Amino acid sequence: MKNLFIKSNTKIKQVSTKFTRYLLDEIHQENRISIIKGARGVGKTTLLLQYARLKIPKDKAILYVSLDDLFFLSNNLYQLAEEFYKDNGSFLLLDEVHKYPNWSRELKLIYDDFPDLQLLVTSSSLLEIYKSESDLSRRAVTYSLKELSLREFIYFEKNISFPVYSLDDIINHHIDISYEITAKIKPIHEFKKYLQYGMYPYFLEGKKLFQEKLIQTINLTLETDLPAVERVDFEHIVKIKKLLFAIASSAPFTPNITKLSERTGISRSGLLKALHYLEKARLINFVNKNNKGISILSKPDKIFINNPNLQLALADGAHNIGAVRESFFVNQLKALHKINLATKGDFIVDDTLTFEIGGKNKTKHQIKDLKNASIVRDDFENGFKNYIPLWLFGFLY
Repeated sequence: MKNLFIKSNTKIKQVSTKFTRYLLDEIHQENRISIIKGARGVGKTTLLLQYARLKIPKDKAILYVSLDDLFFLSNNLYQLAEEFYKDNGSFLLLDEVHKYPNWSRELKLIYDDFPDLQLLVTSSSLLEIYKSESDLSRRAVTYSLKELSLREFIYFEKNISFPVYSLDDIINHHIDISYEITAKIKPIHEFKKYLQYGMYPYFLEGKKLFQEKLIQTINLTLETDLPAVERVDFEHIVKIKKLLFAIASSAPFTPNITKLSERTGISRSGLLKALHYLEKARLINFVNKNNKGISILSKPDKIFINNPNLQLALADGAHNIGAVRESFFVNQLKALHKINLATKGDFIVDDTLTFEIGGKNKTKHQIKDLKNASIVRDDFENGFKNYIPLWLFGFLY
């Protein structure tokens, strides 16, 4: 255990705090168990270490440990927590909990047996916290760490900080907001870079190799994280990869389950499950018609690649600019608001706001008779009336 403390102290001291994510200030210390879920590569480990360094009082004993550490080949998590607790430990930070076989059972026991010990845990977005062997829903508070927003990318890239704007702010005050931002930066220039490589923090490690690293991230998600969470064998993973590339070549599209099943060699029920795995892994997004329920055996109405960086990497340069626009819009809105397909226009948000997405030739013809409707275009810095710049939706978090 001494080596774990040495590793923990080293990692916490060495983590950079120059840039931090939006979620850092939202995690409440009064939570006995906080679980941070997110796609691979979005910065969960860095967030965990930054939280230890910046948010936990200096007089509290902290232990950070990754659950794939060799220590757990001959030791279990409960024993570690018990020893740490007896040594006056206060904060136990557990990274990649999905890689530990009995994580839910032992977290429940730790919660019940050590009342003064606080747990901060990261996991793959694939993990179903509330469907685990030991239900943690009454104990754990779950947070979702999204990909970088455009606002965060600009902060990371240019060290220029802008406030978060609510959707209501953007709808009603987009002209004033856009002029405040364009006084400091050229947002379309930054937006184009962001669409190519700006949604994962590791772009700071080198932009030339970004797409290669992103493909590696996709492979690790499917080859390592998916089998750790679901009982999926290698042969099926190969077919799921084939499915993902098939989606990328056509997205956004209304899926034909029969044709996809024939193309990938996956049965109909297996294909529907595979689609839901890909969505939980934050590789694709579903958008459905209003008021349609979703289960693991229901077909999504429309499928989008999760974000433009993935779209460009998977399409290998053969991307559709319309698909990139819509992928960005869905990605930025979905975690914060209810988004559905609209009967007129492209999307309806929170059952009341209609949006039509496009480029310089997009007009309001399709939404001319609708109230609370906006045209969202990617070709101008400053909007007018109900014409809103697409890039501005990158300032929602």
